[in-house]
Amino acid sequence: MSVTLDVIVEYLREFLSIDSIPDDPNAVNGLQVEARGPVVRIVGAVDASLATIERIRSNSPKEKGSTLLLVHHGLLWGGNRPVTGSQYRRLALLIESNIALYSAHLPLDVHSEVGNNAVLAQRLDVRLQGTFGEYKGVAVGVWGSIAAMSRHAFASRLAHTVGIDPGEVKVIPGGPEEVRRIGIISGAGGSLVAAARNAGLDTFVTGEGPHHAYFDAMEGGINLIYGGHYATETAGVLALGSHLVTSFNLPFEFHDHPPGL
Repeated sequence: MSVTLDVIVEYLREFLSIDSIPDDPNAVNGLQVEARGPVVRIVGAVDASLATIERIRSNSPKEKGSTLLLVHHGLLWGGNRPVTGSQYRRLALLIESNIALYSAHLPLDVHSEVGNNAVLAQRLDVRLQGTFGEYKGVAVGVWGSIAAMSRHAFASRLAHTVGIDPGEVKVIPGGPEEVRRIGIISGAGGSLVAAARNAGLDTFVTGEGPHHAYFDAMEGGINLIYGGHYATETAGVLALGSHLVTSFNLPFEFHDHPPGL
């Protein structure tokens, strides 16, 4: 089974609302590197790292066609810079190996079906009730309720859900011991503690945040729980990959390469 790259790119453009979700200019959402021939498989990863590209190349399909690498963090975060060093090695390997690269950052975070936030909420048994936290006019967080449980028990649930050791979850206990109203923003959402507090939440889950977020949480009366930037952003890529399997009947695999952050 194979599908032309243009068909998949157009499908993702509409499904993820690529053109209407604002993002950092260097995110460059959409197709970042094209490839030759029809797509015969899709590989998902959080980051377009050299290790990921090398692993995909070593496991290239025998049949003619290209591989589509679907990532959350693409190649171009550094902006307009020389194609040298690791950037050159990544691009050269993608082109030599006939691997197309597609990146979806905020459009994947906020998607109501396959987004990082929505899928993580579902896996945490959070009953979604609304959104919070705006970036350029678009709500980037989701919130909802859970059956009342202790802060410690919920942190353990988060660790199990995202696949990390409970000791890796960082809990800033600014809110109540018993948690009920949970907000979620995957990745580096710690700067939005005030938005979570203003939404009436008692607990805010994200990946990581700035130094001042500790004081924002402790002085604002809200629990802030860090589950790791990478760990909180695997759910969306996995969900989108599964969706594309159903839509295009192509094989999908996920490359897990956690940086420990």
